[in-house]
Amino acid sequence: VALVESGGGAVQVGGPLRLFCEGSGQRGSFGCMAWFRQVSGKERGAVASVSRGGRTTIYNDSMRGRFTIEHGNRRNTLYLYLNSLQPEDTAMYFCAAKEPFGSCTSGPGSFDYWGQGTQVTVSP
Repeated sequence: VALVESGGGAVQVGGPLRLFCEGSGQRGSFGCMAWFRQVSGKERGAVASVSRGGRTTIYNDSMRGRFTIEHGNRRNTLYLYLNSLQPEDTAMYFCAAKEPFGSCTSGPGSFDYWGQGTQVTVSP
């Protein structure tokens, strides 16, 4: 099983970006899928997660209203729409997924699969 992220890059303050994650090698649909981010030297933190059927989404409070997580049209794909980006959003963004039926109720240690990350850099 592999997850591959894309869509990161450099953007100016206030700008948008769209991150994409595609999973492969999984029989059936993943359970919970999520985005995390990490700044060098700091712990990986949750950005947003979405349940298997898309019914439930959970956001980090500091990103609620600016970021949107949703499944793509193809199975095991995931988007993160980032708006009103600020310099403090600069980080490596990681896609993560759980085995089928895994819920979104636990932290990063409970995820089964991780991508390599895509860098987002927001400049003033």
